[in-house]
Formats: sequence, C-alpha cells, structure tokens
Amino acid sequence: MTHTRLRVALLAVGALAVTACETDLTDINVNPNSPTSAPATTLFTQATVNTIGRFNGSFQTLSMTSLFAHHIAQVQYVEEDRGRVRTEVIDGLFAGVYTSELEDYEKVAAIGTAANSPNTVGPARVMQAWVFQQITDLWGDIPFTEALKGDIGGPMKPRYDLQEDIYDSLIVRLTEAAATMDPASTDAGLGGADPIYGGDVAQWRKFANVLRARMAMRMLNVEAAKANTELTAAFTAAGGLFTSNADNAVLAWPGDGVFDNPWAANFATRDDHRMSKTLMDTLIAFSDPRLPIFAQPTVADPNVYAGLQNGLDNATVTPFFNTTSRPGTIFYPGATSYGTFGTSAGNATPSNILTYAELCFIQAEAAERGIGGLAGAATYYNAGVRASITQWGGSDADATTYLGQAGVTYTAGAAGLQQIHLQKWIALFTQGSEAWSNWRRTGSPSTIVPGPSAYPEGIPVARRLPYPGGEQSVNATSLAEAVARITVGGDTYAGRMWWDI
Repeated sequence: MTHTRLRVALLAVGALAVTACETDLTDINVNPNSPTSAPATTLFTQATVNTIGRFNGSFQTLSMTSLFAHHIAQVQYVEEDRGRVRTEVIDGLFAGVYTSELEDYEKVAAIGTAANSPNTVGPARVMQAWVFQQITDLWGDIPFTEALKGDIGGPMKPRYDLQEDIYDSLIVRLTEAAATMDPASTDAGLGGADPIYGGDVAQWRKFANVLRARMAMRMLNVEAAKANTELTAAFTAAGGLFTSNADNAVLAWPGDGVFDNPWAANFATRDDHRMSKTLMDTLIAFSDPRLPIFAQPTVADPNVYAGLQNGLDNATVTPFFNTTSRPGTIFYPGATSYGTFGTSAGNATPSNILTYAELCFIQAEAAERGIGGLAGAATYYNAGVRASITQWGGSDADATTYLGQAGVTYTAGAAGLQQIHLQKWIALFTQGSEAWSNWRRTGSPSTIVPGPSAYPEGIPVARRLPYPGGEQSVNATSLAEAVARITVGGDTYAGRMWWDI
C-alpha cells in the first residue's frame, strides 16, 4: 500500500473548489465558493479521511478506547485513564459522526443509486456499516433507521434502534453490498477517489465479507445459533475473504504535514501517553518481535522497555515520566514540541481499518469452537500471529521463532481459545475500539484490572460510554427510551450492551 492512493483521492477534493470558480456572469446569484452539492468521489474521500482520523485519532483511541483496552496509559492529564472521559469529547464524537461522515456516505450512496452505479454505492455502504458498528459498540442502542433523514423530510428526533436490530440490518447491508458490486462490469465506481483500495471493488467485496464475520463473532455470547449461521455465510460468501496482508483495509497517509497519521499528529505537540504495563508485560514475557515496533525504550535507560500502570493519579504517575516507554517511533513525526522522536516518516504510518490478522483470529476461534464450518484452529491461529508480526514490519523468521515458544505455540481447547483472544488483542494495537470490544466479549486478557486511583466506574470496568448530554436537549424522549432499556448498569460506564454478557 503506497501513499499515492490518498494523494490522488485528495485531488478530487481540491477539484471541487477549482470547478466552483469556473463560472460565468449568468451565475452571479450562485456563490462559487459554497457549492450546494458535491460529487460522490469528493464526498467519499472526505468522509473516509474524516472517519479514520476520528476513530484512529486523539479523541477516540488516545482518549478512550486504547486506554480502555490497556494498550496505552496516560502519564499527564490522567482523568480519562482513571475513568472519566470529558463530556465534550463524548458529545463531539456522537454528534460529529452523524453530521459528517455518516451523512456524507449516505449522500454517496444516493448519488450512486441515482446513477445506477453499484460500484459507487457498495464502498459507501461498507464504510457506513463500519462506522455504525463502531458507534453502536460504544453506546449500544443508537439512532439508525430514522437517522440521516432530516434533510429529506424525515424525523428530526430519530428513535434509538435496538443494538441487535442494528447488527442484523448492517449484516444485510454488507451482504447486499458484496453481492451487487461487480469488478467485471463497466461501472467505474469511485476510481482514484477511493483512498483505501483505489476503486478496486473486488477488494471491497472481501472487506464487506470480513466485516460480516467480525460482527457475527461478536454476537456469539447472545445469539450462538445466529452467529454460527452468519459466520458460515460470511466465510463462504461470493467475493471471498482476505487471504494475506495485501488485502488489509488501511488508510495510507501522505504524511505531508496536512494529512498525517492521527497519532503522529497528536504526538507532535503532546506527550501525554506511555505504553500500558498490561500490554508491555505481555510483549516482554514472550520476547515479542513487535515490542521495539510498538514501543520505544525509556528515556532513563535506553536498554529498558517498561509499561505504565493504568489508572494512576497525577501525583503518583509523575515519577514514571522518563522510566516508562512511549509508543514506537513509527507513530512520531521526528521533531516535536518536546524533543525528537522517530522521523518524519511517522506521519505516513498507515491507519489500520480491518486486517487479515483479525480475520485469521476470527477463523481460529470459529474452528476451535466448531462453528462457521471451519476446522484446524492451529492453522488459522499461526497465520494470524504471522500476519500481525509481518504487517508491523517483523520477518517470517521472527514469527517462526515467536510461535515456537512455550505459551505461544497453540494448545487446543479452552487454553487455545485464551491464546487466540490474547493474540488478537495484541494484533489490534492502535485499533482501540476493537481491542476493547474483544476484551468485553471474552474477558481476555484477564490482567486488565482497575488501577489504584481509578474512579468507582473506572476504565477497567467500563463496558460502554454514557450517552452524550447534548441528546438530553435535542432528543430527550428517544434518549429516555434507550436508557430505560439498559437493564444492567444503566446509562453509566458500567452499563451492559446487548452482546456483552
């Protein structure tokens, strides 16, 4: 994956402004700098850049979910690491995702439908499903069926759908998207405006099928029979699945100072994060080849890697500032406001959206449980570990050595399931929402425990985000109905959603 794809796609965004200036005096009543509509290509590029920046950036992973998953910890401004996400962050995430990328993807789909272009509609529906899956897994019940319809005469106060209904609907949408996209047709689709696959709809069909598999596995604890059915369907769907890291859905940032990896952009001016002790202890214990990629040695001793315990207060955490590891240099832009870490290449580190490694661990779990029509869990497990290590820059030899260690070599049965869950959690580094969801569903790793200064509803026991306060003002009735349906924990960090039992 090169950075050329996003650069080409971004040209489509710039082209809209150029087109707006090419007008004559008969259009004097039209503001050329505020066009009333945009082409599907421009909207898709913009929505994708926005959504990956949002869900892989400082106000989601670094302030919420990667803390929840104990991949990282805070060494300054530690309130979020103790279990209190700022209200304005929650409000901004909820409102922003509906008014920005979800709305843009809806418009792309409408434009594609009107133009009879399934290869335009399909990627928009897949990415929209990805976003909806992200936010329903943060809150549970959310506006869905009646959402995104206000500008076409629909409800301005949409009802909140049940999470299980949202999952069912998203799986249907993904199934339809994969079935209708046609790489052999003359339908040009999004072409170079697609910053993920460059308009390759064969890859988008695989993405849709793998996302179906992710969602099917997530419902296993509450709908075992349906999970089995949906996994089998996803694994055998037309269009196929990822078969190597070459299929990974990633956004490769240009790293040009404008469109940069969101972690690198954050770390350019802020030094609030260190690697979590929970993750670092796991990596160190098995001499994991990803250790020097995920983390840097400590400033106090360049021969030492060390993690920071989550859930410390400001007074307690201060002495660990230089004795714990920052995230790896690949997430830093070189010169920062507080020193030099990494190189400018860090700005171009790709953001992972959905990977072959994750699919392998889903397949491994299905095979170990005897569902989804699969067998041979060890083969899928080994492929997942190898894919993750090589995806992050390790070698096949590194993976072989790692897989040969006691505790890493696959063991069938209940112990094997724990190995699958642990390795999946490691592989999901930087994908905080998925790592957190993996822990919520499986309880693995069991080493995620409350920090000594965690609040009563602290991050290690967080099962969801509280609903945004702004909804009380603009959609109080629908919100109240959703809150009343949370039977365990209520509208708090300790509340339980449908699939989390």
